[in-house]
Amino acid sequence: MAKKVVATLKREGGVKYAKVIKPVKSPSGSYSFKSEIIPESEVQAYFKK
Repeated sequence: MAKKVVATLKREGGVKYAKVIKPVKSPSGSYSFKSEIIPESEVQAYFKK
């Protein structure tokens, strides 16, 4: 079943995804990392906010 899903995601003209990892500073001063999987077209907007 999983192979069929992967094959459909690789179709030409499909949406491409990217995993982004963004450091987030907590009020105490330490950093943690937030990761998300978003469409490639929204990567620049994700890092601007």
